[in-house]
Amino acid sequence: MNETDLVIFTARLVHAQAGVPVAAFAVAGERIVAAGTPSGLRADFPRARVEDFGAATIVPGFNDAHIHIGLTAEDLLHLDLSHAAVATIDVLLDRVGARAATATPGEWVRGSRYDDTKTGVLTREALDAVAGAVPVLVTQVAGHWGVANSAALRALGYHEDSVPPPGGDLGRDAAGRLDGRLIERALLDVAYAATGTAGSPITPSTQQQRMTGLRRAIEQWHAAGLTSICDALVGPEDVALLHRARRSGDLTLRTGMLLAVDHYQKARELGVGSGFGDDLLRLVGVKSFVDGAIGGRTCLLSEPFTGTDYHGLQITDTDELRESIRRVHADGNRMGVHANGDTAIRLLLDIYAEIAGTDPKPGLRHRIEHCTVVDDDILRRMRALDLIAVPFAGYVAYHGGALESWYGPERVRRMFAHRSFLDAGVTVAGSSDYPCGPYQPLLGMQSMVTRQGIDDGVRVGENQRISAAEALAIYTTGSAAASGDEHRKGRLAPGFLADFVVLDQDPLTIDPAGIASIGVRHTYVGGRRVWSAG
Repeated sequence: MNETDLVIFTARLVHAQAGVPVAAFAVAGERIVAAGTPSGLRADFPRARVEDFGAATIVPGFNDAHIHIGLTAEDLLHLDLSHAAVATIDVLLDRVGARAATATPGEWVRGSRYDDTKTGVLTREALDAVAGAVPVLVTQVAGHWGVANSAALRALGYHEDSVPPPGGDLGRDAAGRLDGRLIERALLDVAYAATGTAGSPITPSTQQQRMTGLRRAIEQWHAAGLTSICDALVGPEDVALLHRARRSGDLTLRTGMLLAVDHYQKARELGVGSGFGDDLLRLVGVKSFVDGAIGGRTCLLSEPFTGTDYHGLQITDTDELRESIRRVHADGNRMGVHANGDTAIRLLLDIYAEIAGTDPKPGLRHRIEHCTVVDDDILRRMRALDLIAVPFAGYVAYHGGALESWYGPERVRRMFAHRSFLDAGVTVAGSSDYPCGPYQPLLGMQSMVTRQGIDDGVRVGENQRISAAEALAIYTTGSAAASGDEHRKGRLAPGFLADFVVLDQDPLTIDPAGIASIGVRHTYVGGRRVWSAG
């Protein structure tokens, strides 16, 4: 090691999560080679350059264990219809109408992150009025249903006598007429490349266009302090996009991937499985679904949604799900299965337990994506199976009191159950599920610590509050474990990757209500600065 190539990093506070006090660390190449005190490291490496961030705080790089960079790269090319961008339905419709007026023949107008609770109800008729014969598809923020206009419904082959696809539904108004809502598989089969079926009339963006969106997403996420992510739903087109970015040098965000189960056979034939890749781009495992969404109100519940008799949707047949998990497990690969509602989680636990009993593979740790509505029995079974929970970090902050209107106060006390997971000894990772929830990890930390909505100020399920130190660990060491990277990510210790974030305040001592407002000064990946505030 050439000592002149070594850099010592230090600041007023360093939260290394290394098990021993650390005030500085030395980096050579992409890894940390020593940690200790500034004076001690200067004595050990007298020719090393020193980077002292003064009164700032250094933490390990934030790691989002369940996010969607492939979807985001596409969404950033289309209309942002989030509540922050369009506060009312009238503004949303103005945006759609303006885009439809410039659409070329055959072009679809697409928008994402529409929030029906905050922005208002969107209908097929309202879209027809502003877009006419131009097909329009607006995806709800949870990503599990959307609203199409009449032109889009015709292009998709739907008419008043249409039967929903298995695992999906078609929304209808009080008169029984199609209202434009495409629910679960009715949307997933046509809108997303990773889950889509052949023959979707929606023309995909080119890889060059998606590269533009990918670069924007990476910059935004580095600015929030993210150094690692796991894209929790990729198909061949997404893998090709990320590989292209890897080759061009545009991929500066360490990216794990959960491959959509429909594409697993292709990977299997190539002998590709969990761990394939390198420290920048790696396959984590395989993704499947049990049920629908929390924010979209389609998850599979034992008790119905508040004020209704609706229990949600199972979107993958049980036998099909069991067989896909069995095959992936038998090959020694990790599964990440989307299960939100308590009924969905129990169904998945039955399958995991059955397969572990007939084909035990100690150390092969499967995941439950979202794992939202739990109880003591679910927690006990998860611990016994050594499963990893990947719940939403920021949903309480984003949805606030609406959660109680959908699920009721008692059930919300068992949702996004970070306190319960930790107390039960279940490994828990930090996750935003962006574009379905806010991607900023500091906001996710604040949400876990305060359990308070950022818009309405309502506190829900306060029994699940955790400390800021626990929240930081969830977004670092917890997420590292979820991707099998616990020996190289999440700590500022010798042998670990030199991924870290420089903050202008200490998230562990600030008033928890201010964690989300902490400024990110610099983001480093592999000892190299990839983003700076100035």
